[in-house]
Amino acid sequence: MAGRFERKKFSDCSLEDRFFDSLKEDYPEFCDWFSKKADAGEEAFVFGDDMGICAFVYLKENENEEIKLVDRVLPKQNRIKIGTLKLEERQQGQRLGEGAIGIVLWKWQESNVDEIYLTVYDYHKELIALIEKFGFVCAGELPKYGTPTINHKELLYIKNKKSLDYSNPHKSFPYLSPDFTSAGVLPIYDYYHDRLLPYSELKNTSQEFWDEAAGNGITKMFIGSPNQIGGLCEGSPIFMYRKCTEKGVPATYKSCITSFATITKIIVVKKQYRYLINENEYKRLCGNKTIFSSEELKRIYMTSRPNLVVFEFVYNGFFGRGNNVIHKRLKENNLFETYPYGIRYSLDDFSKIIEMGGKNVQNIIIDKSRTRWKYNK
Repeated sequence: MAGRFERKKFSDCSLEDRFFDSLKEDYPEFCDWFSKKADAGEEAFVFGDDMGICAFVYLKENENEEIKLVDRVLPKQNRIKIGTLKLEERQQGQRLGEGAIGIVLWKWQESNVDEIYLTVYDYHKELIALIEKFGFVCAGELPKYGTPTINHKELLYIKNKKSLDYSNPHKSFPYLSPDFTSAGVLPIYDYYHDRLLPYSELKNTSQEFWDEAAGNGITKMFIGSPNQIGGLCEGSPIFMYRKCTEKGVPATYKSCITSFATITKIIVVKKQYRYLINENEYKRLCGNKTIFSSEELKRIYMTSRPNLVVFEFVYNGFFGRGNNVIHKRLKENNLFETYPYGIRYSLDDFSKIIEMGGKNVQNIIIDKSRTRWKYNK
């Protein structure tokens, strides 16, 4: 997927772009709303290609907001509203949708606001499937105002930090589950690491991260051997360990943990020279989530190695240049006592490394002792 998200002013986006046609049809007031935002100098995250705009994301924090639904009123509190989240159909299958959701949820994670929401008409099935995949829950239906131009329900979808769904890593994204018993390390040679995770080496600024990470997608595939992940399973957190191959430089000062993720799938392709899935299925599973071309995927599939496994992971976050945790520091803190494949971290160990990377653990692994919350319908 070529291109990247950019922060753009409303005034720099043309309402004549065909991208906005469906929004004009759904919301008669859209043009007036857009013009007011342009006059106010508001900005949005925009992704474009040679044909024009293909993704538009606008966020706003509403203070002390009350939300009226058909059957009840949600009490006043500060909320982040996704004012606009639209994807162009021609980008379907290009992971642009999860990139847009990544921007939204990373922004929310950095805020002090517990709740984020958006409204969506019930006929937007693909968008609903996407936001439900990332843990948004339908809280109810909004009342119709004025003279509706379409006869469909407008639904409210909400995600709350006090009620995260840890049933799978996508639903709790960008947060890590506090319930894990063992985490590990995935060692990746620098020349593969920097292709798979190009934004991990950026300076630690939100804007750079959102632009690059979202544009490259937040679900990744790593192809390797079973011993690279050891006894870890789906749902296990992992640190991404960049193995330096630069000659003349002590690896202990260059090899480092750059980022953290959660395993979502482990697919055994080949076991003791016996293929368990065919080449077409293997390529389909890898899709566009790897760094490899179709020809490279085929070459890897046909190699003589006895075992081949594909690990899918969701990319939760990174430390950023200047904050990566080098091998020497890990050794000094008794956090790298064996080969990477054999390392197992407890929650305390994992949290310590997160702190060594300059991150606030409580904003990545939320303490479940916080008051639980849910909507009562």
